[in-house]
Amino acid sequence: MPIFESPLRDDGYDVSNFISIDHSIGTVKDFERLTKTAHEYGLRIITDLVISHTSDQHYWFREAQRGPDSAFYNYYVWSDTDKKYEGVRIIFSDTEQSNWAWCQATKKYYWHRFFSHQPDLNYDNLEVQDAMLACMRFWLDRGIDGFRVDAVPFLFEREGTSCENLPETHQFCKRMRSLIDQNYPGAILLAEANQWPKDLMPYFGDCDEFHMAFNFPLMPRMFLALRREDRQPIVDIIEQLPAIPKCCQWATFLRNHDELTLEMVSEPDREYMVENFAFDPRMRLNHGIRRRLAPLMANDRRQIELLYSLLLSLPGSPVIYYGDEIGMGDNIYLGDRNGVRTPMQWTGDRNAGFSQADNSRLYQPIINDPVYHYQEINVESQLRSPSSLLHWLRRMLKLRSTRQVFSRGNIRFIDSNNQHILAFVREWQDEKALIVHNLSNCTQPVHLLLWDHQDCYLEQIFGDNDFPAITAEPYFMSLSPYSSCWFIITKNVEA
Repeated sequence: MPIFESPLRDDGYDVSNFISIDHSIGTVKDFERLTKTAHEYGLRIITDLVISHTSDQHYWFREAQRGPDSAFYNYYVWSDTDKKYEGVRIIFSDTEQSNWAWCQATKKYYWHRFFSHQPDLNYDNLEVQDAMLACMRFWLDRGIDGFRVDAVPFLFEREGTSCENLPETHQFCKRMRSLIDQNYPGAILLAEANQWPKDLMPYFGDCDEFHMAFNFPLMPRMFLALRREDRQPIVDIIEQLPAIPKCCQWATFLRNHDELTLEMVSEPDREYMVENFAFDPRMRLNHGIRRRLAPLMANDRRQIELLYSLLLSLPGSPVIYYGDEIGMGDNIYLGDRNGVRTPMQWTGDRNAGFSQADNSRLYQPIINDPVYHYQEINVESQLRSPSSLLHWLRRMLKLRSTRQVFSRGNIRFIDSNNQHILAFVREWQDEKALIVHNLSNCTQPVHLLLWDHQDCYLEQIFGDNDFPAITAEPYFMSLSPYSSCWFIITKNVEA
């Protein structure tokens, strides 16, 4: 999340100073100590880099309002009319009526893709580009290991276009990557580009733009497949994703700090998901659903584990949102997206162990409803319980990390006679893994067509059970509700 100085009208995404830590968090010196200590523990830290806009309280915008004679006037996009770039979608459609806002000081309109208090920067001005690159250098010099780059597609504006994914945007992305490669090898750029596959792929470039990109097209379809008990949404979207450069990687995720966006699904699928996952209007926001993972699954441990099994076995590097590893709840009565941004629940003590401040001074209130109360759901209690979600997920991550096939392997879906079953093979060099998921709430039989692995055996990763050899005949299995099986395909007879 953003840590820069901000009036905090949008949880820090309204930056008022790109080279200062917000006073409510700490200082730049604190940040340097944080990165140094993290590196001593083998940890790396990346931060959100908000590059498309600033707060209207930023020095640049305050100076820009002095008019065309100001050195910072051309840092922003101005117009005499609010009719330019008509047809460009309004992202925060729940609160904004236009992408233009009136500035009384200049007697002109300024362009914004998000809230009206967040004027967009003018990337046609090379001084703006240089200023943002200087901001990157400032934090990289202080130990940061990379950036999650916010709202990448919206940097440039051109009449007659959607003002998204323009060629000029990719030229600036190449400048960011060049800065990293030449001066800070090992740091990464992670793109937040909520786009359809054909528009998302170019952000990898030819290994000269982003190292990683969030897989927004896949995310909602994992929920859709589970609720419909049908593998097809996942199969269809993965088969639509072109191969990415070998030097790049997907960042796969289930939930994050924003709403569960539904922009990457069809209108009928969007209506279906809203009806099934957001029955209360307060659970909805913009084009999505503002809920955490556990409440989305009605706190059903089996469904939560199945979604994590999908996350950890499909191609990409898994990204886990804080608190979801213990099944934290949300607060739909808080405004905007704040309901999924409540304090981490470390213990059952004061303020859930998050802070020693007075409760009234917390930036967000802690969760204290009967189901997800912080005294019930917290890290301390789950560390004491061997059967907790936290321990289960730790075991899954540890086992996954022992097999490169899950982080690097390609994917091939396996035909079966049962649409409730999602089965696929991951392959990397000489290693092959078979993953089978039951998306249904009922026990399901399935015959898998594994004839191309004939005379091999299935070695269960999470157990020592014996499985018959694979033959030319369909391979029969029976899976319990919402269960998954992970196997290594081996020729070792002793398996």
